[in-house]
Amino acid sequence: MPELPEVETTRRGIEPHLVGKRVKALHVRQPQLRWPVPPAIHQAEGRKLKALTRRGKYLLFHFSNGTIIAHLGMSGSMRIAAAGEPPLFHDHVDLKCSDGTLLRFCDPRRFGAWLWTDQDPARHPLLANLGPEPLTDAFNGDYLLARSRGRKSSVKSFIMDSQVVVGVGNIYANEALFLAGIHPKRAAGRISGARYDKLVAAIKTVLAASIEMGGTTLRDFVGGDGKPGYFRQTLRVYGRGGQPCRQCQTPLREIRLGQRATVFCKLCQT
Repeated sequence: MPELPEVETTRRGIEPHLVGKRVKALHVRQPQLRWPVPPAIHQAEGRKLKALTRRGKYLLFHFSNGTIIAHLGMSGSMRIAAAGEPPLFHDHVDLKCSDGTLLRFCDPRRFGAWLWTDQDPARHPLLANLGPEPLTDAFNGDYLLARSRGRKSSVKSFIMDSQVVVGVGNIYANEALFLAGIHPKRAAGRISGARYDKLVAAIKTVLAASIEMGGTTLRDFVGGDGKPGYFRQTLRVYGRGGQPCRQCQTPLREIRLGQRATVFCKLCQT
């Protein structure tokens, strides 16, 4: 599933081609995505795109009269297509600008979304309860410490909870916990403030590096410019179960935690 870095990579890739341009037409070939595409989405037609932002894993297309809330789903992608390029079978939505620029949404599994709201998008049910963005000052060690008190769940599950912080998917949770030297099964409520400071710094480092490198090259993901990401080449633990730790050479362990693959070093992470 595309995670925060992949979504941010998409946003950065398509933003220069779209912002400030007027939408000529929205072509919805398949309205049955994760949720039905509402007819109200056509209110964007004739309107100029004021901004393209991201909240968690949602892309927000801001117009003067409302906002399109889009999600890539399990395997979706957005790309700038060539004018006149015929759509493929899984190309379900086109956003065409008055100058001919064409944004195309491909979603083989149809778990993505294209929704419309004429209210403050921050109050939309999909966004209202999300935690802070991980690369902002609102996400810090003191915040994590306060939210974790009394929690018996594992720290890995804790930081992957979107109501605690958005965008820390499985790959990035594995990598950040290794970088911070914290065992993924340790109870969230038993971690000190100093260690949460390290974990926050690690999360920010891992996510920022992944964004700069264009994501983790998930099998079904391509960036908005049609180029895959390359962060996977630098993964320290994820996908490396049984291989030597890059720090101490001890074989990495792989377990299932919350039904997710979890890889760690039993010596470097305590």
